[in-house]
Amino acid sequence: MTAALSVFIIARDEADRIGATIQAIKGLSDDVVVIDSGSTDATVAVAEAAGARVVFNAWPGYGLQKQFGEDQCRHPWMLNLDADEILTPELAAEIAALFASGEPEPAGYRMRIVEVFPGEAAPHPLAYGLSPVRLYHRAVGRYSPSPVHDRVQMKPGAPVKRLRGLVAHRSVRSLGEQLSKLNAYADAQAADMEARGEGVTRLRMVLEFPANFVKAYIGRRHLLRGTYGFMTAMNYAFYRYLRAAKYWERRLDRRGREHD
Repeated sequence: MTAALSVFIIARDEADRIGATIQAIKGLSDDVVVIDSGSTDATVAVAEAAGARVVFNAWPGYGLQKQFGEDQCRHPWMLNLDADEILTPELAAEIAALFASGEPEPAGYRMRIVEVFPGEAAPHPLAYGLSPVRLYHRAVGRYSPSPVHDRVQMKPGAPVKRLRGLVAHRSVRSLGEQLSKLNAYADAQAADMEARGEGVTRLRMVLEFPANFVKAYIGRRHLLRGTYGFMTAMNYAFYRYLRAAKYWERRLDRRGREHD
């Protein structure tokens, strides 16, 4: 066990996935905390059976929920995972080795998180991924309070390093469930765009779907993932169009109220 490291996971209705997430970090920490925002399935029971400490917090938005999770951690080093993210054995070993000789100097560590689609046993060698800071010392990093973006804000000058191992991101249960999730996320992003005063032109509305399909299918290499890659690229493009359309709709509604 790494005495200096806590692991925190935000979750809601993740009974089918959170067990594997917790199992993959066994041996890394004696403090695994799950922040549950009101699951109606067996998430809490599964997490507790796997050895996690479960704390309830009503959903305040992504960044604020992760800040709440940070505040529950008992140790100065924190590893954040989502309930659909599984550390590969290579990454778990790399993190263990990092603490093997004692607590490292405060810093942030980027981890490559790669998509794993249904039917895939492991990450595709050329799968698209992001590399956010997910392992960090509380003295130099904290999640931003954004309701729609969850990223660690590092203090100026704090070192940021990179781990080589991968996190398998099993975010897609089904195409329908993915669309439902993206629809809710589009609502939150449209509200955030309006709050920040971001504009959406008519030209952007027209180009949003085709441009983002190309971004996902070509730029994110979904074309290498067969038919499922094509379908998820379509879902991504529709989500990006939908958030712009919902912003436009919110603006029309606001103008209508102003003229009442």
